[in-house]
Amino acid sequence: MSTQYDFDKRMPRTGTASYKWDQSEKLFGRPDILPLWVADMDFEPPKEVVEAIVARAEQGIYGYTVRNQGYYDAIIGWLSKRHGWKIEQDWITSSPGVVPALSLLVQVLTEPGDGVILQSPVYYPFYDVIKMNGRNVVDNALILEDGQYRVDYELLEQQAKAGAKLMLLCSPHNPGGRVWKREELERIGQICETYNVFVVADEIHHDLVFGGHKHTPYASLSEKFAQHSVTCIAPSKTFNLAGLQAANVIIPNEEIRRKYNALLKTLSIHMESYFGLTAVESSYTHGEEWLEQLLVYLEGNLNALLELVGQRLPQVKVIKPEGTYLVWMDCTAISTKPQELKRLMFEVAGVAFSEGSVFGKQGEGYLRVNIACPRSLLLEALGKFSDAVSSTQIE
Repeated sequence: MSTQYDFDKRMPRTGTASYKWDQSEKLFGRPDILPLWVADMDFEPPKEVVEAIVARAEQGIYGYTVRNQGYYDAIIGWLSKRHGWKIEQDWITSSPGVVPALSLLVQVLTEPGDGVILQSPVYYPFYDVIKMNGRNVVDNALILEDGQYRVDYELLEQQAKAGAKLMLLCSPHNPGGRVWKREELERIGQICETYNVFVVADEIHHDLVFGGHKHTPYASLSEKFAQHSVTCIAPSKTFNLAGLQAANVIIPNEEIRRKYNALLKTLSIHMESYFGLTAVESSYTHGEEWLEQLLVYLEGNLNALLELVGQRLPQVKVIKPEGTYLVWMDCTAISTKPQELKRLMFEVAGVAFSEGSVFGKQGEGYLRVNIACPRSLLLEALGKFSDAVSSTQIE
């Protein structure tokens, strides 16, 4: 008999050292903020994952840990079943998280001063892993057209031809919510192959795709693309496991894999998380039913947001996502000033969405809303923001 999961249940997270819930006063100036910003979920993970972690804890000795065959089989099986991508066990290596992997790969694949392509507005750590490693940001800014982002291929070709060495591809795209179509990825790949631009695909949101859309792993498109790319994934977004520090880096190219693993060892971060390995294996082995129910619930949350915004914030344009649990909202009709939107959120409404300018200049006047929470919480936060907009003199 299948389990029916209760995503309406509010889980108390205050006082649990939560990055999302326990920093409100420090970050936003008041302790009673409703936080719908950072991308973790306010849902319990699959019960099988919790049970596996508890059983692991009860073993009582938390020593150094290695990947076992069950771990590899779970990843290989998941990618094959959910995404139709057949990978080899040897391709799999690891990282404490996807963002650390991106930073390491920038070091492995480029030299200081090299150009690295990203597509703004984009997940803000992309800027950090480029700039803080002494590389130069090359912005292939996405074009917003008819309520949806598309790639500027002409500009991408110019940038590749001008000597950019690496492209960080966010797929599905955060915060724009695009699930790139196969033909879009093929065109990106053809340009990058022509001008010898290596591709690192951050595919952490690959499982979170709404009905009518399908995620295509970039490296699955061809052997040539696979050998000229690295794919970063993790169960952390899919199953709400971010605190367990376990990501997977898929590197078909043997030489690149050797260099990456050597850098892991140089930094002494090549050992595995005791609980992270268990979470990866159990979630990919037992989590599919939970995920299917989650996707239905998230789509309900998206529809609830669209309805409330349409009724109470008609001046706001929602960029309807094809995937992720993050909703990008054009609030420029309210204000184009980041500080004014922050004042509205933090001081007046008592809510925290992600303020858009951190995703790049294109994000000014936008907000990113995390809808992976109980619907009552989502509607409460959106209601507070709507009330703040209607009752406040906006500069």
